[in-house]
Amino acid sequence: MQNIDQYQQLAVTYITEMGTKVVAVILFWVVGRWLIGFVGKMMQRVLEKQKVDPTLMRYLGNFVAVTLNIVLVVAILGYCGFQTTTFAALVAGIGIAIGAAWGGLLSNLAAGIFIVVLHPFKVGDFITAAGITGTITEIGLFVTTVNTPDNVKTMIGNGKIFGDNIQNYSANDYRRVELKCQLAGSADHVAAMLLLREKLAAVPNVLSTPAVEVDILEFTLVGPVLAVRPFCHNNHYWQVYFDGNRTIRESLAAAGFPAPMQTQLVMVQNQ
Repeated sequence: MQNIDQYQQLAVTYITEMGTKVVAVILFWVVGRWLIGFVGKMMQRVLEKQKVDPTLMRYLGNFVAVTLNIVLVVAILGYCGFQTTTFAALVAGIGIAIGAAWGGLLSNLAAGIFIVVLHPFKVGDFITAAGITGTITEIGLFVTTVNTPDNVKTMIGNGKIFGDNIQNYSANDYRRVELKCQLAGSADHVAAMLLLREKLAAVPNVLSTPAVEVDILEFTLVGPVLAVRPFCHNNHYWQVYFDGNRTIRESLAAAGFPAPMQTQLVMVQNQ
């Protein structure tokens, strides 16, 4: 009978200790998660006051949240009697294994951090990078999302972008539109150049400064080829491009310039 009482007392003591630990672990987890959320909100407010880039804020927020969660889990395991040094070594080993297996993913993450810090482009910019041309819609942890001119959503690894040339068409106030005009060999090229400068300057969204450039680019068997180069904001590039070609065709035809065509000189020698 005395042994039964001892066993009951031991069982009650054990259950009480276990219950206390479970309750303490739950409290630690709830309070710890609340503190992590509080720290995250405070950090976000501070960064917003400092006008930090939203993408960089997301990086820092994720990093701090993951780090604090790991610290919380290690602290709870230590309270429960687990060897946290062994756990830390295990986490480090898993991290090394994951790093070796997912080297490309980590390189994309590192490249994403450099993109945010160096700021070669931002959301809304029109760029060419890694062979893709389009408008930036999102700069993520591992990939950057681009909408191409034919409305295709394309996701590019940040490592590919950062390891290649980046052309940002939105960085400057204006860009040059490259057009060509083939003249007939008999055409008055000086009059054609003056006419095209005047007509192209009247195309909507063509800038007056810098002025439209028209000059001889090269010569072909048909005649001289003119380089016609109006300037405009990047948002109006394709409108100016197509309107410019139409203006070249219509203005030269209305002014009576001869149509360019290939000619072949045939020499007949009488025997």
